[in-house]
Amino acid sequence: MILIAVISLGAIGAIGAVFLYAASKKFEVYEDPRIAQVQEVLPGANCGGCGYPGCGGFAAACVKADSLDGLLCPVGGAPVMGQVATILGKEAASAEPMVAVVRCNGTCTARPRTNQYDGVQSCAIASTLYGGETGCSFGCLGYGDCVSVCNFDAIHINPETGLPEVDEDKCTSCGACVKACPKNIIELRKKGPKSRRIYVSCVNKDKGGVAKKACANACIGCGKCAKECPFEAITVENNLAYIDYTKCRLCRKCVAVCPTGAIHELNFPPRKETAPAVDADKVKPAAAPKAEAPKAEVKPETPKVKTPETEIPKTDATVTNATPKKETPVVETKKEETNQK
Repeated sequence: MILIAVISLGAIGAIGAVFLYAASKKFEVYEDPRIAQVQEVLPGANCGGCGYPGCGGFAAACVKADSLDGLLCPVGGAPVMGQVATILGKEAASAEPMVAVVRCNGTCTARPRTNQYDGVQSCAIASTLYGGETGCSFGCLGYGDCVSVCNFDAIHINPETGLPEVDEDKCTSCGACVKACPKNIIELRKKGPKSRRIYVSCVNKDKGGVAKKACANACIGCGKCAKECPFEAITVENNLAYIDYTKCRLCRKCVAVCPTGAIHELNFPPRKETAPAVDADKVKPAAAPKAEAPKAEVKPETPKVKTPETEIPKTDATVTNATPKKETPVVETKKEETNQK
C-alpha cells in the first residue's frame, strides 16, 4: 500500500511538472536583459523623482523608449544618464539641474501668531483642520512633513524662522518634498549658473492690504516687478507675482523695486553701492564766481629820513595855581560925564 501511494504521488507530481513547464513556455514573458543592466547603474534610491514607481520601472521605460528625451534620473543626474545611454546605445538627453525652493518668507517676526495649534504635528493633518497659527492661510505650517520624506537629508526646519531650508549640495531634486507639502509652497526650479536664482518667495493670493497685514514680507501684487522686467519673465495673477525661470536672465532689476522684499536673490555677489539720486528740481544752480578786482601795484616805500629834534629849553619858573580875582565892574555916572564936558 505504501509503495502504491508513493508511485501515485510521484506520477501526479510528474504530470503537474509537465503542465507547469508547458504553461511557463506558453505564457513566458520575455524581459530584456538590458533592463537589469540599466537598473544596476541607477542609484537605487526608489524616490519616484523620475516619475516612475522605482528604479526598476524607470529602467524598463528607458529600454522601451526610442530616445531618452524626457527621461531623467534626478538623483544620478547627467553622469548616470550618460552610462544608461552607453548601455542602450542612445544619446543622453541634456537636462539642466534642478533644486527645491521654498516659496515662503513668513518668518516668526514677519507673521505674528494669532492662535496655537495643539494637535498632531503634521502639515497634512493640520492643513485639513484650519489655515494655520498665523493670519496667512497660504504660508508654511512648519511641522516638517517635507523633512520626514526627504531621503537625502537635504531639508531642515530653521528653529529661528520656523521655515524649511534646502541644502543645495544634498538636494537631488527628487520632488518628494514637493509632493509632501500640502500648501504647494515647495517648487523645483532651475538651479541656474553658479547656483544663482531669483524667485518670488510668497504664495499668498490675498489682496495687497490683507496680505501685508498677515505677513510683512508678503507679495502685494503691485506689479512693479512685472513693469521693470525687460524680458517679460514676470506675470501677476490673483494678486501674486511669479517669475518664469525659463525666461529670467538674472538681471535683478525686479529685486530692487519690490517694496516688501518678497523677491529673493540667491548666491549673487553683493551689489555695488550707488550714490543716491538727486532731484534736479531741488538742486539750486551754483552761483557764478565773482570777478576779483585787479590788485593795485604796491610801490616800494621810500626810506624815511629822521630830522633831528630841537630841544626846547625848560624854564625854572613854577606856575602856581592862583585863583583869579573877580573884577569889579566900572559904573559910569552921568555926573562924571557932565564934569568932563
